[in-house]
Amino acid sequence: MGTLLVFGDSLCFHGPDGPYAADEPRLWPNLAAAELGGEAIMVAQRGWTARDVWWSLVGDPRVWADLHRVDAVVLAVGGMDSLPSPLPTYLRTGLRYLRPEWLRRAVRGAYRAAQPTLSVALRGRPLVLPTALTVRYLDAAVTALRTLRADLPIVAVLPPKHRAASYGFVHTGRARTAAAISSWAGRVEVPIVDQAAVTGEHVMAGRGNPDGMHWGWEGHAQMASAMAATLRPLLAMRREEHGAC
Repeated sequence: MGTLLVFGDSLCFHGPDGPYAADEPRLWPNLAAAELGGEAIMVAQRGWTARDVWWSLVGDPRVWADLHRVDAVVLAVGGMDSLPSPLPTYLRTGLRYLRPEWLRRAVRGAYRAAQPTLSVALRGRPLVLPTALTVRYLDAAVTALRTLRADLPIVAVLPPKHRAASYGFVHTGRARTAAAISSWAGRVEVPIVDQAAVTGEHVMAGRGNPDGMHWGWEGHAQMASAMAATLRPLLAMRREEHGAC
């Protein structure tokens, strides 16, 4: 194998004590690629959803260049999509643009303080991204990728578990989002890795990041092994097909 292109959220680059540079070898995309004898390209940001992956595909010329040479793509989003968002996403993400600075800090602080209570009171609704839109953007991304590279293996993921006080320990949207992604993936024949099944015990037992959301290095190793195991036969099949040609 050569190169693995991973689109993702902060679970791709946060470790047990905060974010790391994309070339940190203990991050799961790099571990998975190393298991497969290659390297990883990470296209990820904190808070990314399936919609952000689509925007990256259609708007980032670096991604266009990478797609010419990668051997597989992982759509490692869906976790953020399924989280509670008491404020509409456009308002929540727009807080960074408030001026003057003291107002931005005050409003952001008030929202962070209120978010756990609101997540509980509203029973995890609304979600950061409605489930139907998560599936719509994942499907658009897969359609575009297959149009550009019909032979390219693509893997998606299901949302992980969390025990985050910042969300009031609420994650009622996870099951709904996971079911919708699973159903879609079956229809379009995209293999999936269930992050909750792989890293759930690690997170719920408190062995991850103290924020209750991100993983420790154990969780990254678990995710890497699961992803490599899913990709390995897909890459072998692609090599055989190319060899036959």
